[in-house]
Amino acid sequence: MKISKQARQQARQLFRACLTDAGIDEGRVRQSVAALVETKPRGYLTILTHFARLLKLELDRRTARIESASSLPPALQSDLRDKLSRRHGPGLRFEFAVNPALIGGLRIQVGSEVYESNIRARLLELAAKFNSP
Repeated sequence: MKISKQARQQARQLFRACLTDAGIDEGRVRQSVAALVETKPRGYLTILTHFARLLKLELDRRTARIESASSLPPALQSDLRDKLSRRHGPGLRFEFAVNPALIGGLRIQVGSEVYESNIRARLLELAAKFNSP
């Protein structure tokens, strides 16, 4: 679906109105969407679609997903939270998950950045080196 320039600008204005220093304010998002649906300006569905896309991108950018082969001790989780918060700023959401396929090590994803230090990735890298001419 093609989004007009005006709809894109209105979605960005809504998005900026919902941002605070701590991140996205859910109350403002609800109020903005309710006001937009109530007034129903021309092209409001495309505005909502682009607004939802902007929200999703921001939430992904502010979420740190940490995968490990086994569950991490609380001290290590706390240390990772501190270091990632220093690097990416306050207001990060943290998701810790167990992924036995990693074999060992960690895989950390914050937005589009991926930090990978696990045995599986190293084995795949080594296999690729053996298979290349």
